[in-house]
Parts: sequence; C-alpha cells; structure tokens
Amino acid sequence: MNAPISIALDGKDREIASGTTLAALVATLGFGPAAVGTAVNGRFVARGLREGLQLQAGDSVLLFQPIAGG
Repeated sequence: MNAPISIALDGKDREIASGTTLAALVATLGFGPAAVGTAVNGRFVARGLREGLQLQAGDSVLLFQPIAGG
C-alpha cells in the first residue's frame, strides 16, 4: 500500500494514498466521471485528463457541479 499524503479537498484536509490520480479520487468519493467538475490548485482539469493527473502532497482539489450552458 502507498504511504498517505495530505491534500485539501473542498477546503478540508484529507489523507489519500500517494499515487492516487484525480480520477481515482473522484471514483472513491462515489461520483461518476460526468457528475462533478474538478480543479486542482485553482486550475480546471477536464474529465479526460483526470486519469493522468497524479495528486501530490499539498494539492488543493475542488469538486463542483458542472454547469451546462445554453
């Protein structure tokens, strides 16, 4: 098992395993890929890029409701 690292998730401290991707975090929290929007350290992360984004200690992750335009 990977050693835990600390991140901020929606402004609250949370420990996750090192090597966790943003996609894995979203899934662990029980959300489908299209259910939430994501940002890491203030930058939007598109759904297709989450699997390749490995979270680092100290990262700030925001989950938000996607907004459909029209």
